[in-house]
Amino acid sequence: MTASPLHHSSGNPANGQAPPPRPSELLPLPGLAAIGLYLSLLAVVIVVGVVGGRHYPPLFLAFSALFLTAAAGLLLLFRWAWALALGAVFLLTAYNLWLFASQHPLPALIQGLLNLVFFLYLIRPEVRERLR
Repeated sequence: MTASPLHHSSGNPANGQAPPPRPSELLPLPGLAAIGLYLSLLAVVIVVGVVGGRHYPPLFLAFSALFLTAAAGLLLLFRWAWALALGAVFLLTAYNLWLFASQHPLPALIQGLLNLVFFLYLIRPEVRERLR
């Protein structure tokens, strides 16, 4: 009996097929995916704020483009994207904590602490070792 093209083997190296990737190999650093999603969400919020014309000036679209670039690069494990994301979350941490210190809005504190967690995750040696 011959195997049909739709029949998949169990990944036996003897028949010339590689074993299927383990779930941990498909997404080796889920934190990078979370940070990429967060930066993408911030980019969308900025675009909506610029298009609405009330919240942000058009110059902020440059931040949106940088956030989207960093998010895409993080998913591909590029070192330059790591540096871009690291700079972004550091500056967002500083801005939000300064905003909380001066005006005391609770959302600024929450976002500042979230950015601090992302910053601390990005500087872990395990994260830097996986980048190319």
